Amino acid sequence: MLQKGTEERTTSESADEIASEVTRVPEWAPMINVYLVDDVLVDAGRRWDRKRITRAIEGRDLSLVALTHVHADHQGMAHDVCVSRGIPLACHAADVERMERAPTPEELKQVHPIARLVTKAWQGPPHPVGRVLEEGDAVAGFRVVHTPGHTAGSVVYFREADRVAIAGDVIRNLNYATLRPKLAEPPSFFNEDSAENRRSIRKLAELDPSLILPGHGAAVRDIDEFKRFVDGLPAD
Repeated sequence: MLQKGTEERTTSESADEIASEVTRVPEWAPMINVYLVDDVLVDAGRRWDRKRITRAIEGRDLSLVALTHVHADHQGMAHDVCVSRGIPLACHAADVERMERAPTPEELKQVHPIARLVTKAWQGPPHPVGRVLEEGDAVAGFRVVHTPGHTAGSVVYFREADRVAIAGDVIRNLNYATLRPKLAEPPSFFNEDSAENRRSIRKLAELDPSLILPGHGAAVRDIDEFKRFVDGLPAD
């Protein structure tokens, strides 16, 4: 099983449950997280994550691919999985257009060069959204909590029973330079609205989670540390 604390770091995080019916698709380090929740794939990595995602879902019944948000490192394999399994794709209403069509060259010119490079390298094909999510909807026993800022349609999936939050990129628990755990906001050049994302971080804190599963980095088990991080955020 995984060790407790935000010092958690492993290169062999296999199919052990992180929480009840929640596993993380293995990767050499928890850089870009993909989760399996019962029969739902939450996020879909980059388009070059085919092998690790295909291996993780082999022999497993799936009913849905549900995204925390539509960025290239979270939607990369969504089209392939949905087509191969004949299952629908779900994301928040505000991210539907972003999922259903590729950005134009002119649109790509308007974004930060790093974001542009990531999009070109990692983004998977567009795919129709078969289930449009809104605040309060249920996905695999989790409640959809709209947390905009990183993208307009970013969401957290929150399970009331044990207060587990699958948080997408509202926060990260990863230092990109050292690959060690570190709580931080997403880089500003990936955000649509950094001030709005801070409000969403505070919304996540108000849920009083017992465990936070971010899109990047190890599980956040030290909630007191998370609360100190939130308290130290700049004012909007």
